[in-house]
Amino acid sequence: MQRKRLLTGDRPTGRLHLGHYVGSIANRLKLQSQYDCFFLIADLHMLTTRPAKEDIEAISENARQMVLDYLSCGIDPQQSVIFLQSAVHETYELNLFFEMLVTVPRLQRLPSLKDMKDSANLAEMSFGLLGYPVLQSADILLPRAHIVPVGKDNEAHVELTREIARRFNNLYGEVFPLPDVLIGDVPTLVGTDGSAKMSKSLDNTIMLSDDEKTVTRRVMGMYTDPNRVRADIPGTVEGNPVFTYHDVFNPDKAEVEELKTRYRAGTVGDVEVKQKLAAAINAFLDPIRERRAVFEARGGFVDEVIYEGTLRMRDEARATLVEAKKAMGLTGVWNRISRKAEDARKKREKRDSLS
Repeated sequence: MQRKRLLTGDRPTGRLHLGHYVGSIANRLKLQSQYDCFFLIADLHMLTTRPAKEDIEAISENARQMVLDYLSCGIDPQQSVIFLQSAVHETYELNLFFEMLVTVPRLQRLPSLKDMKDSANLAEMSFGLLGYPVLQSADILLPRAHIVPVGKDNEAHVELTREIARRFNNLYGEVFPLPDVLIGDVPTLVGTDGSAKMSKSLDNTIMLSDDEKTVTRRVMGMYTDPNRVRADIPGTVEGNPVFTYHDVFNPDKAEVEELKTRYRAGTVGDVEVKQKLAAAINAFLDPIRERRAVFEARGGFVDEVIYEGTLRMRDEARATLVEAKKAMGLTGVWNRISRKAEDARKKREKRDSLS
């Protein structure tokens, strides 16, 4: 029996951090053996909030670094298709078809669009940003994905995709599956500053590719309980970023519980807690760093992965678009015109040859 298909992706903004691993990569590692996975390098989506030429010129290197992190974490390009969105030209066509099937008021009801506009410091929303969820629908339905893993805040986008697929199928015939949302228990990893989620723009990250010294430095500078000015003062564990990271990355649960007990009692200092966290995170990252070094040493390998994955996706996209245009009747329009044009040309050539 053919496996179901899954699609998800990321904007190519460069190297990934621990928050990306916890929020999405770890889940993909589990899912890639259960589904036929399509991982999208969403460079067209970047244009909605980053249309500057320098941003576009940075896409190639950012995509390489991001995919290098994928591979280093264990994403297998033999099991999964990793492809560049802008190089699959059928995306543009399917996006156009879908734009005819959704209204502006329907798109304006999606709260995530306003959040994206605000976070990008845009005074007004562009037409492209308004249509962002429609382009997402094209991304999902071009490989005819059955499953889309998302956070709770993006569930409405997949519901829109289901509406578009349903409307297309009702108008023209069954072409697209109605994709299901896969909402896992995806935590948000707070930044090292404790004030927000991990974000490169806030410089509160630990990158998957950071070396041991960098990780240790960042951990030792982490935000902890602000009311604890001495080691002998009982501290708060709940909501403390250092212990949040211990829970996620320290496999020695007995050590973590002992540290929590001592911290609450005021019998352990922040330095010891952070040192043990730095050791745990570095132990977690060591195999990722080792694989990264191997892939980096294979010059051009990451580009090959993206190239081969994009070619595979182009084949899938071409087949989907043929079916969609056939169902719509667009193929017949061109066939009828071209057939009559050819007939007219042949008659004219025969007539000219006789004169």
